[in-house]
Amino acid sequence: MNKDSNLPKFNLTDKDVVSFIPEWAGQTIEVSILKGGITNLIYRAKCAKGDVAIRIYGDNTEMFIDRDREASALKQMSDAKITANLIKYAPKKKATIVEYITGAYTLKNEDFLKDELRELIVKPIREIHTSGATLDYIFNPYEQCIKMYHILNDLNVAFPKFDIPGTLKYLKILIEKINIPESKYVITHNDLLADNFILVTDEYKHKFEKPIYIIDWEYAGMGPKYYDIADLFQEVLVPREVELKITEHYCEGKNFNETLYYIDMFKPFPDIYWTLWSLIQKTVSKIDFDFYEYGRVKYENARNNIKFLESEYGIKF
Repeated sequence: MNKDSNLPKFNLTDKDVVSFIPEWAGQTIEVSILKGGITNLIYRAKCAKGDVAIRIYGDNTEMFIDRDREASALKQMSDAKITANLIKYAPKKKATIVEYITGAYTLKNEDFLKDELRELIVKPIREIHTSGATLDYIFNPYEQCIKMYHILNDLNVAFPKFDIPGTLKYLKILIEKINIPESKYVITHNDLLADNFILVTDEYKHKFEKPIYIIDWEYAGMGPKYYDIADLFQEVLVPREVELKITEHYCEGKNFNETLYYIDMFKPFPDIYWTLWSLIQKTVSKIDFDFYEYGRVKYENARNNIKFLESEYGIKF
C-alpha cells in the first residue's frame, strides 16, 4: 500500500547500504529517500555497480505481511519480467532490495483514462494471472476481511460509525454467490493501485525488457483473478465506461459478461479489507496520516457498491 505520507525517516548511509550489499564496498554511493510509502521506508541507492530501491519494513507490518511470501512472489514475478529484479532479501535486516527502474514514470489515476495506455496497463495483469506462479498462501477475499476484523477486535477499539459486522454479512452472501473454488485461484497482486504501475519512459526503454512493471508484492497470494481487477477499479475509480473498456482488454474478447459480473461482485471486498487495514493502522501506527478518513472513504465506497449490486444484478441481501 503506497500513499504519500509523513512517515518518520532515518538517514540511510552508504555504510548501511554496504551492509545490505557488501559487493558495493569502496564505491561512491548516492542515497535518497523515495516518496510513496505509508508503512515502509523506501530509499534509492546507486553507484557504478548498480541502482536499487531499498524497502525498510515499518513497525507492526508483520501483522499483515509475510516477508518470506513477499520475497517468493518477487522472485517469481521478476523471473517472469513482470516486476523489477529482486536483488536481495534480507529479513534479519528487515529489508528487501530490488532493481530501481531508472527514468520511470509512476502512473496516476488519470492515466487509466488514456486509451493509448490501456493495453500496456492490462497486459502485465493478464501475465500475472497466467504466469503459472504459485505461493503457499490462499487469499480468499472474504476470509481475509474476517482475519482483519479479528485483528481489529483484538485491539479492543471501537469505531461506531462503521457497521463492520453488518457489512461482513453482505460479503458472506456475495462470496457464497460467487462460489469460485480455491482450485481455480491464481497468483494475485491484491494491491493494484496506480502507484504500483511503473512505466518506462522512452529515453530508458533500451535498458529494460518490458515497457511497464508492477511493483510492491507485499499482499500477494493465490486468489481469484477477478478480485485483482475489482481492487484496481476501487483504487483508480475510473468511470463505468472506462471499467468496461479495461475489462474488454483484459478478456481479449472472451467471456466478457462473466468476467464483468465477477469483477463487480468482488468490488466491495477490497474496500472493506482496506477499511479494516486503515482502522488497525489508526490504532497501532505512529505515522502522521489520516487513516480514519482513508478508511471512511473506503467504507462508503463498499456500501455504495453493495447498493449497485442490488440494482444491477438483483442481489438480495
